[in-house]
Amino acid sequence: MPKQPDMNALLKQAQQMQQQLIEAQAAAAGEVYEGQSGGGVVRVRVTGGMDFESVEIDPAAVAPDDVEMLQDLVLAAVRDAVGKVEAASETAMGGLDLGGLGGLLG
Repeated sequence: MPKQPDMNALLKQAQQMQQQLIEAQAAAAGEVYEGQSGGGVVRVRVTGGMDFESVEIDPAAVAPDDVEMLQDLVLAAVRDAVGKVEAASETAMGGLDLGGLGGLLG
């Protein structure tokens, strides 16, 4: 008969993991990420908490007869910034120590 896991130890590990997650989320929320498009003519800054801080557009990117191009550049920069936040979040989550929970969860 396999040995049953110590529930107190598992609870303690779960609490430690929760604390690590909270700390990782707080650290990520404080970071600022920049997404770019068009070789940097459009830049978007966003925090890890998904608070968009700014959009910068180089005047050279503003062509009155091609507003659709500018819209595409802004959208691409936003997607780039969000992708960087998601990548940083995944990296932070990957660094969590699951301890004995890793065997039970995986």
